[in-house]
Amino acid sequence: MSGRGRGVTFAGVVAGEWGKLTGLRSTWWAALVSVVVSGALTYVSAEASSGDPGYEPLGDLTAGLVLTQLGPLVLGVLVGTGEFSTGGFRSAFVAVPRRWLVPAAQAVAVAGFALPLAVGCVAAAVLAVFPAASSRGLPVDLGGGSVPWELAGMVVFLTGLALFGFAVGALVRRVVPALVVVCCLTLVLPVVLTLAVESGGAAFAGEVTPQERAANTVMTLLPSGAGGLLVMPSDALPVAGGPDLGAVGGGLVFAAWALVPFGAAVVRLRLRDVT
Repeated sequence: MSGRGRGVTFAGVVAGEWGKLTGLRSTWWAALVSVVVSGALTYVSAEASSGDPGYEPLGDLTAGLVLTQLGPLVLGVLVGTGEFSTGGFRSAFVAVPRRWLVPAAQAVAVAGFALPLAVGCVAAAVLAVFPAASSRGLPVDLGGGSVPWELAGMVVFLTGLALFGFAVGALVRRVVPALVVVCCLTLVLPVVLTLAVESGGAAFAGEVTPQERAANTVMTLLPSGAGGLLVMPSDALPVAGGPDLGAVGGGLVFAAWALVPFGAAVVRLRLRDVT
């Protein structure tokens, strides 16, 4: 794959984008903070719940995801908006006339960095449950039941969030608006919908109201809701009134949240002048 006779290869563009990504101090700070937050929040949650009857150590593995997800999201947004924030897009598109190669290479670089970052965050969470489990004399069986799939789902979830942040950043091209969009979709909106459902209540005990059904449907289809299905136990029940997507359906919806804005960003890049 070459760029209009200039000998530009996709592998070369990927290598260039990888160098830019790993050469930024902010990249490594985001990675370090993400791993530390994942381990710290999981440890605190495990210690707090270890005294409960029927305590299951692995039940706290996902406790840190709420804040840990910010690291990959911010990382993706910074890469997606980076060329436009610094004005580097001018030289980038002179060097790579086939513009779409640049965001495609950036996506590969983001995925390549986010994957080991996600593994590190999950490893930190796993290590963080051992002290609480040891204090109760409980084993931590990482190979039992659906635990391996849940761990893999956590890795995919965090990696996908980085790609989602990148796609939105590449489309919006401005750091602050892109961060507002991704944070609202992954953090703020789910909380608002949850509060709306709780304030509305239910007409009868055990009955799912139309308000609750609508809110839970939207929450399930949001990036955090769909991606969250990847880390749920295989026997987990769907949210009351929400669609029963399962891990596969949730994964497809989650992937769409990254693919659609990425496709829109590429189309915008090809059809409109870069400003």
